[in-house]
Amino acid sequence: METNQLILRIPGPTPIPPSVQRAMQQPMIGHRDPETAELLASVQPGLQTIFGTVQHVSVVAGSGTSGLEAAVVNIVAPGEKVIVCVTGAFGERFVSICKSYQIETIVLEEQWGKAVDLNKLEVTLAEHPDCAAVFVTYCETSTSVLNPIAKISKLVHEKSDALVIVDGVSCIGGAELKMDEWQLDVVVTGSQKAFMLPGGLMFVASSEIARQKMKANPRPRFYLDLLKYEKATREFSTPFTPATSLLYGLQEVIRLVEQESMEGVVNRHLQLRDMTRAALVSMNLELLAEDDFASPTVTAFSVPGIEGKLIRKQLTQRFGIRIAGGQGHQKETVLRIGHMGYCSTADILLVISALEVVLRDLGHAFPAGHGTVAAQNTLIGGHVHV
Repeated sequence: METNQLILRIPGPTPIPPSVQRAMQQPMIGHRDPETAELLASVQPGLQTIFGTVQHVSVVAGSGTSGLEAAVVNIVAPGEKVIVCVTGAFGERFVSICKSYQIETIVLEEQWGKAVDLNKLEVTLAEHPDCAAVFVTYCETSTSVLNPIAKISKLVHEKSDALVIVDGVSCIGGAELKMDEWQLDVVVTGSQKAFMLPGGLMFVASSEIARQKMKANPRPRFYLDLLKYEKATREFSTPFTPATSLLYGLQEVIRLVEQESMEGVVNRHLQLRDMTRAALVSMNLELLAEDDFASPTVTAFSVPGIEGKLIRKQLTQRFGIRIAGGQGHQKETVLRIGHMGYCSTADILLVISALEVVLRDLGHAFPAGHGTVAAQNTLIGGHVHV
């Protein structure tokens, strides 16, 4: 049967709740009108809750990558040195941004699928005591590794004067974040993942120490000058034209989060992670990230002996389900299931059941129903065997 239905289970962009879709269909308003100021004021407390901060969270019309670049150009002065922790493709993006500004960049790289090694980081900090900042990816989307940001930040602040800059694009809104408690200096995320919105918004918050560093930084910047956004945010405005329709959507997202509670959101994502991982293991598939560092928003895995693109093609053609391939050198060997934002336990059961059918048809050996039952067991706490 031909169908136009497409079920997105990729790590972004993610499905959008119907109420958010409706909110974004409201008539256009002027971006300097009182209504826009009211919108910005209404979303600020919710953003602060999601970030775990009393600092202002600025809303920028731009992608998540614009936030990564903004962090670099605002924090790092000409002639300064930085450390970038690389555990996958998006850590590499931080490296590329830094090098494009001719910043001396010390790369602390781990094997893809591994988290940042704290012992190696401590050695690197000792070798480069003059580094101005440490850049790290919270959830490495390409490998589904959730780096131990709290421990990393604690180590950096104990061993150096460096600022801690965090890319939280693929997990903020779905994973626990305590920006103030963890002493994070700049935190960046985007709208099209756990925030359940289309792409087009970037959210960023900075510590007081980071803002003082920005004020002293002579590096030129204009659109991405975070001090401009900080000032405007305090006045419930933006320095440049905002994406007004997305602000309406954001207001509804904040309402949904408040309705579920941030604790409820975090626990739901952990449950989705556990369901997915239990199912994949029961289907004799190889998980990329270790249990201790497994992301609550995306799971990466491989299927021995079967091309990933063939599995993806079958899932889309037969069931209208789209999962993601790997990135970089893992493009052909790794698959990724996104379970963030507008995603329920029923959605995971659907994807796992369809994946079982495709894998068995393609010759991957495992007992029928093992994946689905394993996912169910994480919900009911039972010990059903097939």
